[in-house]
Amino acid sequence: MTQILICPGIYNSSEQHWQTLWEQAHPQFTRVQQRDWDYPLCQEWVSTLEQAVQHAGSDTIIVAHSLGCLNVVHWAAQTKLAIKGALLVAVPDPQGANFPNDAKGFNPLPTQAFSFPSIMVYSTNDPYSTPEFTQTMASHWGCQHLVNLGDKGHINASSGLGTWPEGLSLLDKLLNT
Repeated sequence: MTQILICPGIYNSSEQHWQTLWEQAHPQFTRVQQRDWDYPLCQEWVSTLEQAVQHAGSDTIIVAHSLGCLNVVHWAAQTKLAIKGALLVAVPDPQGANFPNDAKGFNPLPTQAFSFPSIMVYSTNDPYSTPEFTQTMASHWGCQHLVNLGDKGHINASSGLGTWPEGLSLLDKLLNT
């Protein structure tokens, strides 16, 4: 059975965030628990993700949001482990004006293509990114699908997505690859 690793961003995902709702509804979804959600250090987060993937095995899909996506990108550039795929939602620009000062070591971003299938999802009015940044990075990383949700902010609890059925459909695409 495919393991699903939930990889939240800075401050973790709140109770109303689609990642948390997915995890509550699906026992096979496991959150990657970081030591410090408020002051993330890239290399520490990458190490924690490496351990989680090693434990979960190669039949794993990572579902990342925001800074969790940058964690996946840095992890993918360093790991020798294989995974089934990744769903990257609301990838922030580490050089953007709103990028959190408390997140350290996430810039520069690796630009090599992933060794696994991926889907990237973005919003046209995300305060932490731009469509142009997202499209450029999706191209660098070799994402198979780039999904524009329109004006959905940071695609988090404030976006009003609830359990986000469209996101689960995108995850199904990865499960069936």
